[in-house]
Amino acid sequence: MRPRQSLLDLFSTFLQFESDSAKGWLVDARLRRHMQAHLDQAPMPEPSETFWALYWHKQWQTETATLATGHLAAYLQEVCYWSARKLALNLTTGQSLADFFQIAIAKLDRVLKGFNPQHSAGLRSYASLAFSNIIKDSLRLRQEVDICTDWALLHKLSHKRFVESLRTYGLNADTIAAYTAIWEAFKLLYAPTDGKIRKLSKPDAAAFAAIAQVYNRDRITTVGASATAATPALTEQWLTTCGKAARSFLYPLLVSADASASGQESGELLDDFEFTFQESSLGVVIAEEDAKQRDEQRSQLNAVLLRSLVKLDVQSQRLLQLYYGQGLTQQDIAKQLETKQYTVSRRLTSLRQGLLDGLGDWSQTTLHNPLDSNVLNAMSAILEDWLKVHYSHPDLPSSAEASL
Repeated sequence: MRPRQSLLDLFSTFLQFESDSAKGWLVDARLRRHMQAHLDQAPMPEPSETFWALYWHKQWQTETATLATGHLAAYLQEVCYWSARKLALNLTTGQSLADFFQIAIAKLDRVLKGFNPQHSAGLRSYASLAFSNIIKDSLRLRQEVDICTDWALLHKLSHKRFVESLRTYGLNADTIAAYTAIWEAFKLLYAPTDGKIRKLSKPDAAAFAAIAQVYNRDRITTVGASATAATPALTEQWLTTCGKAARSFLYPLLVSADASASGQESGELLDDFEFTFQESSLGVVIAEEDAKQRDEQRSQLNAVLLRSLVKLDVQSQRLLQLYYGQGLTQQDIAKQLETKQYTVSRRLTSLRQGLLDGLGDWSQTTLHNPLDSNVLNAMSAILEDWLKVHYSHPDLPSSAEASL
């Protein structure tokens, strides 16, 4: 699909689905105005999308307003789409691409909470994996729900999730209290005899009568004297409702992803497009795009370090060649250069620190990574590996040639 190009579109537009296909981009007018105001105040040259993603994520962590969340939700639309698309193509579940997209984007808050800029390549890369895992987790849960009967679900639910399912179902506090008491009696008295909980069948009349008896015995202390006494028929009705609520909670019906939210401002289509890619090669395309991004970053890092090395004097380059290229110890280098070992040590430390400072400047400017101890340690390790590879290259001059 044709991706969004401008920063304004990236942080203020949303995919519009129609018949399980993404048909275009829908503008959120409020987010667009808000993003435009920030772009107008931004310094020149214009910061990158990575900068704005990190900026809005930082705002999301500190503010109570929903605008930062809205900008991040808009930014991750394509990432969420491709994660959903990949699974929709490879899995046969009876659910659509739009279903998968909605399952994933509904858990945006979980994705944002899990993202740590210091330990991740970027929000896009992290969200791609996170959205995929969210969809897979949902499918595993739904498979469990499909296998279990309603009566088995009532046995498997924790107290917290049972009460939450009743609240989600729209029941009031008094009804929830009564249903919880009847559910606890059900779990106490009715269990599978063969140990196969998933296929637990409906209780018979005698079981419903026993459950009602226990409920009525304890209802004054657990629910209140004014609570309705249970009969076997009423017990069956209540527990049936509880089973429906549990299944609805664990396996909710999905609403169209492009349904208008209440109070949302009207939007406009930025772009209409058709999907013409070969679906069988989607995974290859995604992998190629990720590899291309990594290659670009490696090329940039290589260029930064090479520019730093060019600025060094001949003696400094010779010292690095002896240490990293020939693998000599500091003592051996000191003998060869007719100097003290501590002089070699101090000089190597100074050279490494200078290269590391240049690498840090590049990271802050290009990747917008804040420099803390963890990031610096990681960069230091990268620098050491790079120097070993660079100076062990056969095309580089030897120490004797470098001294000419």
